[in-house]
Amino acid sequence: MADWYKILVAVDDSSLSERVLNYVGEVVGSLDKVEIRLLHVYPEPPPHYFTEEKHTLLEYQQEKESVATQIFAKAAGVLANHGVGGEKITSSCLMATGKTFSKTILQVRKEGGFGTVVLGKRGISKAEEFLFGSVSNAVIRESHDFTVWVVS
Repeated sequence: MADWYKILVAVDDSSLSERVLNYVGEVVGSLDKVEIRLLHVYPEPPPHYFTEEKHTLLEYQQEKESVATQIFAKAAGVLANHGVGGEKITSSCLMATGKTFSKTILQVRKEGGFGTVVLGKRGISKAEEFLFGSVSNAVIRESHDFTVWVVS
């Protein structure tokens, strides 16, 4: 079983992510042993991306990683406000290539031995959840040997 203090936090540029980070900071801000990995997952480019103005996959990835750098900087600031030092924080930016966001998060969790995964609850409608699924619900369904914190 993975250690609970190795925490994987899925982040994006939403106000919900800021609430997630504030929650994580409040819960673990004073702990010495905590390790936090910030994870930003983005989708594959839409088909029209390559036909409009002849964009490349590398350009798309660089664009998304530039956005992620800003997200990580803001996230580190939120965590720092709760006493979580930068030495306790790492970050990863990944494209969900050929799989869902939830599968990507679960893969990172497993490979990194994270015992806790923290996600925001999007608040999508029942129809959207039926059609597209819920990332938090999908992660919860697979949480047999780790803890999931869902923040709304």
